[in-house]
Amino acid sequence: MATKQPPPLMKKHSQTDLVSRLKTRKILGVGGEDDDGEVHRSKISQVLGNEIKFAVREPLGLRVWQFVSAIIFSGVAIMALTFPDQLYDTIFEEESVNSKTPIRLYGGALLSLSLIMWNALYTSEKVIIRWTLLTEACYFGVQFLVTTITLVESGRISTGAMLLLTSRILFTLITVYYYYQVGRRPKKV
Repeated sequence: MATKQPPPLMKKHSQTDLVSRLKTRKILGVGGEDDDGEVHRSKISQVLGNEIKFAVREPLGLRVWQFVSAIIFSGVAIMALTFPDQLYDTIFEEESVNSKTPIRLYGGALLSLSLIMWNALYTSEKVIIRWTLLTEACYFGVQFLVTTITLVESGRISTGAMLLLTSRILFTLITVYYYYQVGRRPKKV
């Protein structure tokens, strides 16, 4: 008795079958746009995130401003730690304070902030840059308010204090500008 041979097995090549590939990608949830309008090519890039997504298109002069800020913070911090009397005298044009401890503590806090500024200079992550700029803007704003209140209470307005207040307003405006520029969504072409 002759046995009938089974038909040859037909292998389905899912890699070459376009409909099958599209169905598989739809099931995995890749290939379509996500909430941010980004198209993921694989599930791995979707889960881990796309590094290009976090890259910042930096506004012109951002790195220069970060460098200048880090130098200013470091310089004032070192001056407050080493020469507290001269720093106080430069701003308020008064005789030295009774205790150098508050000015040195101010210098220590500024030195800590300057370390954050120096580290932010070397990052390309948008969130870290924005938080650093926000910290800087808050510092300049608080320093402006504290200096203004101190001058009003003492009734003395010195040239050094007015220069400090003017520079703090300018620095706050520059920092807030960069904060919003870094946070803007890029225009889609």
